This record gives sequence, structure tokens and C-alpha cells, in this order.
Amino acid sequence: MITRQRLNDLDIFYSILEELEEKLDGKKNLEKCDGRMNWPEKGVYFFFSSDETRASSSALRVTRVGTHAVSLGSRTSLWNRLRTHRGTMKGQHEGGGNHRGSIFRLRIGEAMIEKYSLRDTYPTWSKGSSAPREIRHKEYNLEKRVSNYIRSLPFLYIKINDKPSRDSDRAYIERNSISLLSNYNEAPIDPRKDHWLGLYSPKSEIKESGLWNSNHVAEKYDPRFLQIFKSYVEDL
Repeated sequence: MITRQRLNDLDIFYSILEELEEKLDGKKNLEKCDGRMNWPEKGVYFFFSSDETRASSSALRVTRVGTHAVSLGSRTSLWNRLRTHRGTMKGQHEGGGNHRGSIFRLRIGEAMIEKYSLRDTYPTWSKGSSAPREIRHKEYNLEKRVSNYIRSLPFLYIKINDKPSRDSDRAYIERNSISLLSNYNEAPIDPRKDHWLGLYSPKSEIKESGLWNSNHVAEKYDPRFLQIFKSYVEDL
């Protein structure tokens, strides 16, 4: 059963994203982004489906939420995280990437392997935290397909320059955004279309939540996060 509070909170959440989009002068696309842009040091990002809208409006639905540097001592910047998701733009493996450095890339590749019956072609996908050059070369074509998919997704980001911590506002907003958006063990709101690639994921958390996230999809959200999220957007 769809609860009225969750539906109302989702409407509020998307209205905050609309305000954020206005502040950023529109959604961004990794195909056209580089490190010379005025990125905040830290933040939370929201990827949208390129061809799926909410059930109640023409707004594109969120398909992944993420942040970075929440572990004590971590120094990863927002752009470094986005660049890893985007993949390489030049060099020997131009257009490819490294799924071992991006769980987002890894999960998309897994779903592609399932959808297109590529297990025998890419038996090493997701194996190990690093791989030698010869393995990376064999995985190159799939890495390119993953890059093309991610680069097709519009995204927004919010500047939150707080200290690395699992109790940071960035971690709090990421966690509760995922929990609010997730359809895992919930009556589906904004159900995913039959062609959504995530439905081929071997991870039940992705298939059932409708997000390219597996952490926090089964948790209950704290509606108070919406006001904190909104305050960061208003301060931009």
C-alpha cells in the first residue's frame, strides 16, 4: 500500500531537485564535463534516467544517488568521483573506464552481462580490486558500453563541504534520499519501465528498489532530511 506521507515527501524531494536544477542552470551530462568546471570540493550527486519520467509528471526520475569521502581521512573530491564514473576520455583505452574503481560502473556492467548473455565473454568482470593490463584490454569493449550508458544520464549535484564522516550531512542526505526513493519491499511509486537496464541486475536490491544503489534501499527514511537538503539548495 502506498503511504500518503511517502508520496508527499517524494513530491517535496523532487521539488527541491527542481530548485537545485534552476540554481545550477540545468542538469549536467558527463559527456560534456571536465575538471576545469567550478566543482565544489564535496557534495552529493543525483543521476536521472534519460528516458523515464515520474508516474505523476514529466520530471525525469532519479536512478542513482551518491556521495564520496565519508570515511575518516578520505580526500576524494566530488569531481574525482564523477570522473571515475564517467571513464576515460583519451589514451589507449579511450572511452573505456575502470569498473573496479566505481561500484556504479560495476553494477551497470553486471546488468549488461545478464541482459546480453555475456558471461563467457567477460568472466573476469568484478573480479578483484585491480587487474593486469591484459585483463583490462579484454574488458575494454564492455567498459566502453558502460561509459556510454553513464554519460547518457543527466545529473545534478549539491555542494556540501563538510568533513569526511559517516555522520556528515552528505552521508545523511545520501542515505535518506536513497531510502525515500527506493521501492524495495514497498508498494512501488514511479515504477520502473520494463526496458530499464537495472531489471537485469543480479542484485535484488537494484531490481526491486529501482535504483542503481544497493546500500540503504531497505532502510526507513527520516523525513527531516528534506529540510536540511532544502537549506543547502537555498544557500547556493
